[in-house]
Amino acid sequence: MRIAAAPISWGVCEVPGWGRMLDPATVLREMADLGLAATELGPPGYLPTAATDLKQLLDEHRLGLVGGFLAVAMHDSATQQSTVDQAARQAELLAAGGADVLVLAAATGQDGYDERPPLRPAEWDTLVETAGMIRDRAVRTGVRTVLHPHVGTQVETSAEVKRFLADSDLPLCVDTGHLLIGGTDPVELVRRYPHRVGHVHLKDVRADLAEQVRDGRISYTQAVALGIYVPLGDGDVDLASLLKLLRDYDYHGWYVLEQDTALPETDTGADRLPRQATARSLAFLDSVH
Repeated sequence: MRIAAAPISWGVCEVPGWGRMLDPATVLREMADLGLAATELGPPGYLPTAATDLKQLLDEHRLGLVGGFLAVAMHDSATQQSTVDQAARQAELLAAGGADVLVLAAATGQDGYDERPPLRPAEWDTLVETAGMIRDRAVRTGVRTVLHPHVGTQVETSAEVKRFLADSDLPLCVDTGHLLIGGTDPVELVRRYPHRVGHVHLKDVRADLAEQVRDGRISYTQAVALGIYVPLGDGDVDLASLLKLLRDYDYHGWYVLEQDTALPETDTGADRLPRQATARSLAFLDSVH
């Protein structure tokens, strides 16, 4: 298995007011100390945006670059070209850093992931078209594009995931946590659509809190604060079955460890928790691989 990490496991998130963000040197050093081989980029601007500076920082920590997550509103025809241009710039940076995948999410256009305005049919069509345009621009740089079903975006629920699979030919980022929270069994998704798996984010979640998010009893932000994400093997995702399926279907891509975390603004004692949780996830993977 090629195992990487992502800054979100250390509380680094693009959402304003999400929590205290550790500096890149600390996050990358802890990743390397855990024996991880690579990282995703994190939110725009967290790691250097100049290719030479980015490569130098990653080299200092003996880390490669896998890809990067980018949430953009793809359903607005008025901003379609600027959205495609923004994604293309991200793809160019990823390519310069040695990455090969752009992880695209269909943002609502609002801050955060707690509310989702419904899309009109024409807006859905624009979303699908924009995703294809981004794919076509990114591939010129040598970067693949995958669509990441994600809580609080326009592709979240089981019905939306199936609709996107029917309407677009983009592969998916199989994020085991976001899929389960949105109502999709990631094991069944991989079993039914093995040829659409383009990238994997490994998460484990508490099903009881996931149900409360789906039912609207708590927000996604509240669920993260309550600990919806747990180290691999401690939650309710059938990761052993998922990993076996991916091996059986000859998936040779990266497995990115992600445990969405929000660090308290004033409690520096929590800074040790991301490293500890990631170490436990790595131990779980060792036990089932």
